[in-house]
Amino acid sequence: MRLRLLYHGHCFDGVASAALFTRFYLARVRPGADVSYGPLLHTAGALFDEAMFDGDENAIVDFKYSPSDRLTWWFDHHQSAFLSPADEAHFRADASGRKFWDADSKSCTEFIARVAEERFGFREAQTDTLVSWAHTIDGAFYESAAQPVELKEPALQLMQVIENVDDEFIEWVIRQLVTRPLEEVAAGEEVQERFRPLFERHKETLEVIRRKAVYERGAVTFDLVDEGVAAFNKFIPYYVCPETTYSVAITRGGYRTKISVGSNPFSPRPRRHNLATICERYGGGGHAVVGAVSFKPDEVDRAREVAREILAELREGFEE
Repeated sequence: MRLRLLYHGHCFDGVASAALFTRFYLARVRPGADVSYGPLLHTAGALFDEAMFDGDENAIVDFKYSPSDRLTWWFDHHQSAFLSPADEAHFRADASGRKFWDADSKSCTEFIARVAEERFGFREAQTDTLVSWAHTIDGAFYESAAQPVELKEPALQLMQVIENVDDEFIEWVIRQLVTRPLEEVAAGEEVQERFRPLFERHKETLEVIRRKAVYERGAVTFDLVDEGVAAFNKFIPYYVCPETTYSVAITRGGYRTKISVGSNPFSPRPRRHNLATICERYGGGGHAVVGAVSFKPDEVDRAREVAREILAELREGFEE
């Protein structure tokens, strides 16, 4: 018996969701099943291929819905969970009792934990710390912007590793979290030896953003395409510009050009926009407080045009 488990790649909540769902599945559904993993990423174009669903059972956690007949389990908590109204209708018509969505849940890991306990009587105390940190990280329930930028806690160091290393090591992390507590995995030398150089690069990126960030009327923006920076810690904008309410950034990696849109949870002024709704207009999505839009790698000019439109909307009505 083989489970194919697809998860939100390079995301702490996605990895934690995959580990927690595996624990639940092996304990309550198919003890002894062989589990294989595959990361899913938000890219321009089709997100799913029927060949992805090659298990006897197939699951997606912390990612958009697929109407594939081969999908047997699904958990997500994003506002932008459905690629089309038809997909949402397909989900709502499902009677399997194995597909779940709650856009009010702050993390998918917390959502899986709640459903697993309430519907299936599954709970493991060893996962409490994993669920708690996923809730903090994905819900941005930090003490300050300094906490996720300075990365002093091992769980946040693991977050940095997950966001920046290859899929093979991320799968190793998932498999470790299935059997070991988060604290032990995060503090282990396998993670720490990868974290140390990443932290040096993170500090360099922090200085690049400090230099390039431009703040005006409630929003800070920066473009990292020419610097070759494909990803950054999303709390850096609020660390270097604490007065901002929103951030809009452009990056480019090997498979996409990306606009990252965020809101400062520590802002002195309240958020007035639903960022997922804004990003959905351009084919992206996310949550009310954070969103993104993906373009093909060569669509930098289009991404910059869209970023300017989003900035103008976020800045409208702001007075200094």
